Amino acid sequence: MKKWLAIFAMSAAVLGAAGAPVPKSPRLYVFDCGSLNNPDISRYSLKRDEIGTHMMSVPCFLIAHPKGTLMWDVGVIPDADFKPDGLPATYQFATSLRPLLPQLAAAGFTPADITFLAFSHFHYDHVANANAFAGSTWLVRPLEREIMFAEPPSTRTVPANYSALKNSKTTIIKDDEYDVFADGTVIIKSAPGHSPDHQVLFVKLAKSGPILLSGDLWHYPEERKLNRYPTMEFNKEQTVAARAKIEAYLKKTGAQLWIQHDFIANAKLKRAPSYYD
Repeated sequence: MKKWLAIFAMSAAVLGAAGAPVPKSPRLYVFDCGSLNNPDISRYSLKRDEIGTHMMSVPCFLIAHPKGTLMWDVGVIPDADFKPDGLPATYQFATSLRPLLPQLAAAGFTPADITFLAFSHFHYDHVANANAFAGSTWLVRPLEREIMFAEPPSTRTVPANYSALKNSKTTIIKDDEYDVFADGTVIIKSAPGHSPDHQVLFVKLAKSGPILLSGDLWHYPEERKLNRYPTMEFNKEQTVAARAKIEAYLKKTGAQLWIQHDFIANAKLKRAPSYYD
């Protein structure tokens, strides 16, 4: 961890002088935030011989816009859990090879440069580094925030990893769509069911075209192909409706669907400091 902290400190010092890059049009950065060695495929109503791999990817995303920045999902293992020996960090059946903040620094950003923070949902594999962005404005739906700070806490998350958000500047999203930069290029869209107020993210890029980040609306591409549903949804009926709504939205917008946990597809994505624009 000392090595990563030293790299981050040097990068942050340089960035402090130079400032974070401000693009002329939106950019989408993809960070490697680990993987899940999923032990039980039956939870997704799938069999091993029906899927390409049981592994799941855990990406983190940054959208850099001329008017600001948005972090979308922030990993499964907090940077503080990485040890000085440089070995991968682990939690339950998750493994992460690299902390997030040094990757962010390599792309030209520090947490202080992040305008907005949002999660697809509150589960532990999407919120691990949330406290690092407590100075950003948190974009969250009411039922999601409610369950995150409920007592007793949900067993599907780690409240200590996002506890600092309780006092963050917060925007509560109540409408189906929230236009982050008010120009139609970055839209948070409601898709409840997997969690009480689960949401997905639409990003319109000038060269790469529109992309929709799925959160956990789907976990495996085979769920979509075979019309299968996980057994542990918060509300399966809502998930059924949300998937239908988002399928129509994909057709309407022509957006690519990026299933965030799709291990095979995500392995082909270019990682930061490269980006999609």
